[in-house]
Amino acid sequence: MKKWYAVIGDPIEHSMSPLMHNTWMNAEERDGTYIPLHITKENLVEGFNGMKLLGCSGFNVTIPHKEAIIPLLDDIDPLAQKMGAVNTVVRQLDGTYKGYNTDGLGFVKSLEDAVGTHHKDKRVLVIGAGGASRGICFALAQEGYTKLSIANRTVAKAQAICDELDVVATAYSLEEAAASLDEFGIIIQTTSAGLNNSAFSLPLSLEKLSNTAIVADIVYNPLMTPFLAQSQQKGATVVTGLGMFIHQGALAYSYWNDVYPTADTVKPVLLEQLGGN
Repeated sequence: MKKWYAVIGDPIEHSMSPLMHNTWMNAEERDGTYIPLHITKENLVEGFNGMKLLGCSGFNVTIPHKEAIIPLLDDIDPLAQKMGAVNTVVRQLDGTYKGYNTDGLGFVKSLEDAVGTHHKDKRVLVIGAGGASRGICFALAQEGYTKLSIANRTVAKAQAICDELDVVATAYSLEEAAASLDEFGIIIQTTSAGLNNSAFSLPLSLEKLSNTAIVADIVYNPLMTPFLAQSQQKGATVVTGLGMFIHQGALAYSYWNDVYPTADTVKPVLLEQLGGN
């Protein structure tokens, strides 16, 4: 029987997940397909019930359903439970559905793919305290990065994440982080700053950025955000958001198919779709 997978969200037209997953399945000659499903908040329960009835083998979850899907699932992975958000759902052998979160681990894999695994002793600054920041911080802590700091406009939001982590972490205001930016070896930008429709392009000043720093952004459209472009000009090593998108998808694919697909198979296809910018 042909397997089918999906990504659910509202809006969903912009998603490149179908292109990515279908490219992988075609490369491996799998008898399956991956489709986008536009499901609104009001229709989430009915939509999920319909997917179960039709035997969906697994699906990705994007805005605005990452939290709302949790009570509808039969089981949830401990890391996703900590994050309070699910982006991947797996249909298990007994027909039940289990939720995972691959966003944070996808970021860590993309970082280590780009710069190696020997940076775990460096001080890490995560900018922003939203859902993406939360997921990345939990994944970093799980993978052995123990010197974490979070900077945010509202310091209390950053502190709330710090308090939940299994490692000692420090909360900063954006101004405090900018003033001590040269103390951080890895800087991760998780806010919407730099998106094509963003009202502001830099979350904080890069004046004190060290030229030995590794700077990552989770935004992948545009590929080279203003934050990365300015960091590169100052000599830093930059990591675009495309790797996180690919690796969070690859982890989901591996949960469904027991095979971790090759990032290089989809990267040129996605770059072409992004127009190389």
